Amino acid sequence: MKTFRSVLYFLWLYGTMTVVTLVCLPALVIGQKASSGVMRLYSHLVVIGLRWIVGIKVEVRGRENIPDGPVIMAGKHMAMLDIFAPFLMFRDPVIVMKRELLWYPGLGWYSMRAQMLAIDRNGTARTLKHMLKVARERVMVGKGRQIVIFPEGTRALPGAEPDYKPAGVRAFYKALAIPIVPVATNSGLCWPAHGLTRTPGTIVYEILPQIDPGLKHTEMLPTLIDALETASSKLAEEELAARAAR
Repeated sequence: MKTFRSVLYFLWLYGTMTVVTLVCLPALVIGQKASSGVMRLYSHLVVIGLRWIVGIKVEVRGRENIPDGPVIMAGKHMAMLDIFAPFLMFRDPVIVMKRELLWYPGLGWYSMRAQMLAIDRNGTARTLKHMLKVARERVMVGKGRQIVIFPEGTRALPGAEPDYKPAGVRAFYKALAIPIVPVATNSGLCWPAHGLTRTPGTIVYEILPQIDPGLKHTEMLPTLIDALETASSKLAEEELAARAAR
């Protein structure tokens, strides 16, 4: 039954993506706000399908820790769902994503029009300088958007040894001089990094207290990593305990 529901959810995931892409095409002409709204709509459909098809509930905790104004959201990354979760938490997120993803049919078009922040992983120092300039325009010049970055760079398995690539978050933190909001999760227990199988349970995204701007990177990075790993481990333990009790 779990396999059947997982396949059904796969059809929901890409079926609704196709429908939303086609029905909402006018948003590409209207502009950034409308295209971001389409991505928010699709993110909610992703979560609705999880609940009713697979039996996965998505819960957001710690909304009171979101400060006013622009922030850098630094998230633990375990599942594809993590890309959509910021639209459930933040007003107008800017997702830092691989440049190649912008050319994907469907959501790639809306990501481009919504002014997501595409990066070239093989870029030079000049490329990084341009990226930071664009990020500053997104969050500071009358827009106050929220930069979303996953410091691990790729999805990690639950319980795996942390492997952070801190250059990106460190550069954003120094250049933008705005708070970092860590977001922990246990998403990988229900939505694995690879494969179609989805396991019923509760995915929690926990928004943690902010890390103030102005710290040295030798202080900021350990604080961020410790916050993400400690909270994510507790969320995983909570979910595993709930499964054992069922």
